[in-house]
Amino acid sequence: MPQIGFTVWFTGLPSSGKSTLARLLEEVLGQRGQRVEVLDGDEVCLCLSRGLGISKEDRDENIRRLTYVGKLITHCGGVAVACAISPYRALRAEARQEIGRFVGVYVKCALDVCIDRDVKGLYAKALRGEIAAFTGVSDPYEAPLAPAVVVETDRET
Repeated sequence: MPQIGFTVWFTGLPSSGKSTLARLLEEVLGQRGQRVEVLDGDEVCLCLSRGLGISKEDRDENIRRLTYVGKLITHCGGVAVACAISPYRALRAEARQEIGRFVGVYVKCALDVCIDRDVKGLYAKALRGEIAAFTGVSDPYEAPLAPAVVVETDRET
C-alpha cells in the first residue's frame, strides 16, 4: 500500500528546539517505515536559498521555497519535516494551503531560554545591534493562533 505523505512544520524562535525535535521525529518515523526528509531552515538557506538576505521579502521567499519542497515530498508520499523560524502567520497559512496535508507544531520557548541556548551567538549580536531584523529581538515572531501541537521546550523534555 502506498504511503500517504504529509508535512510536519516546526515553527518557533531561534534556538527554541525546532531542529532537535525534527531530528527526533525523523528517527521515530523512520523506525515506523516512513520515508522522511528533514528540511532544516539553516540547511535550506545554504543550499536552496543561497543569495537571499534577511529582508522580510527574502525571508518570505525562503519560506515559499521550503513550502514548495515540502509540497513535493508530501505529494510523492513522503514525510517532510520542516523546521524554520517562519515568523509570520500569513506565510505559515500559505504553506498550509499549498501543501494540504500539514501539521503545524509550535515550538514554544521563553526568549531568555532561547538566548541562553544560542550556540551561534546570534542573539548577542542582535542585542548589540549588529544584526538587523532578528526575530525575537528587533523583528516580530507571530506565534500560531491554533497550532495542532504545542511543545514547550523550556518546560518539557
